[in-house]
Amino acid sequence: MLIVETIGRIRREHLVKGKSIREIARDLKLSRNTVRKVLRSGDTSFSYEREVQPRPKLGRWREELERLLAKNAGAAARERLTLIRLFEELRALGYEGGYDAVRRYARIWNRRAGQTAEAFVPLSFAPGEAYQFDWSHEIVLMSGVTVTVKLAHVRLCHSRMMFVRAYPRESQEMVFDAHERAFAFFKGACTRGIYDNMKTAVETVFVGKDRQYNRRFLQMCAHHLVDPVACTPASGWEKGQVENQVGLVRERFLTPRLRVRSYDELNVWLMDKCIAYAKAHAHPERPDRTVWEVFEEERPRLVAYRGRFDGFHALPASVSKTCLVRFDNNKYSVNASAVGRPVEIHAYADRIVIRQDGRNVGEHHRSYGRGETIYDPWHYVPVLARKPGALRNGAPFRDWVLPTALERVRRRLAGSDDGDRQMVAILAAVLTDGLPAVEAACAHAMSEGVHSSDVIINILARHRDPGPTAIILTPAALTLRHTPAADCARYDQLRSR
Repeated sequence: MLIVETIGRIRREHLVKGKSIREIARDLKLSRNTVRKVLRSGDTSFSYEREVQPRPKLGRWREELERLLAKNAGAAARERLTLIRLFEELRALGYEGGYDAVRRYARIWNRRAGQTAEAFVPLSFAPGEAYQFDWSHEIVLMSGVTVTVKLAHVRLCHSRMMFVRAYPRESQEMVFDAHERAFAFFKGACTRGIYDNMKTAVETVFVGKDRQYNRRFLQMCAHHLVDPVACTPASGWEKGQVENQVGLVRERFLTPRLRVRSYDELNVWLMDKCIAYAKAHAHPERPDRTVWEVFEEERPRLVAYRGRFDGFHALPASVSKTCLVRFDNNKYSVNASAVGRPVEIHAYADRIVIRQDGRNVGEHHRSYGRGETIYDPWHYVPVLARKPGALRNGAPFRDWVLPTALERVRRRLAGSDDGDRQMVAILAAVLTDGLPAVEAACAHAMSEGVHSSDVIINILARHRDPGPTAIILTPAALTLRHTPAADCARYDQLRSR
């Protein structure tokens, strides 16, 4: 195909300068027929299209290629192969031609078969009618390490207001937490929620729109008065707004690659960006108003926020003899009294709660590492009563930070022969009297210049039972409280009677 500049030059050389066809062909290194065609046509542009495209090597493979194309067209969208894959299959059967011949023949075949681009119907939603939910995977630099984070996307279909939050997983407790935070931010929920067929929500896909939803997911929807609706498999256009939001967030918020220190910092950043974007951009259907203004109008039409749903994922577990339970590749400690009987783990997005017989036997901040052991030293204090020597080298007590007064007493007792035993007695008192009372008793004893466990326990006993007399266990305790004066005449009165 001749470019427009060449055609213009041919016309100027002949019509303005009067050059012959032979001279023009020699100067521009073109054939005389080409120059003659440009001058005779009078057009300023023309192109050559081959009427018949020979495909000599594809000849005997046409039927096989048509079979592959027909089979591929009848497959589900998720299972369809690209033309490159079809070309590779044809090569595996013995075809020796190139990919371009296959591509051109497939284009003609699709045209004959009526294969055209898909068309869609624009959707419209009333205020408070529906929201859409989806996940995406993004890459950020967190504390200098490249991390793949999971972003939960929620979008109100009427106002286009969006909510985005980052999590380490796509597990069910993360789904619950994302909904809680989104509804709290929106100050309400919609009557319908549109989802894909994610395993944390849908257990079984039946014909049409019939689904068997997860029991806990239905409880969450019932709490917030939401009617869940699942899309047709491989039909992302049914929740096209949130699908577009994924690309928008990736392009505008996370490019270039974001550098953060923690998930908390990342989520604060995402929340600020969502609000700033909504206040700065016009609504696509109401250009005279911003997304934020339409969102403020939609808020009164939302279903009122019903309060927090107890969104945990529950599963049974056993307790080891070292007072540990295993969950998500990590170990968490529980009270020593829970050893030997099964427990139930309630996994939240940010914490782990372990329950037994209706009571909490352990609660920890959730860790997302691997092979970590998270201790609560207070869980092991009852064991110390039998093995006080474990206080010095026990793994749960390594780097244990005690309140100031208890730490001062521990340092004083470290030089005593029975310092571990006395410290264990003081720590055991925390289980009955509470940490504030024991800390106050330690501070009182240290102010008097003593640090014996007997003195501290004596102070605690007097606070529990403030009577006219006190049990004095050691001579040092005499300095802490004076004994009331004895009434000697009372004995004579008893004898006279």
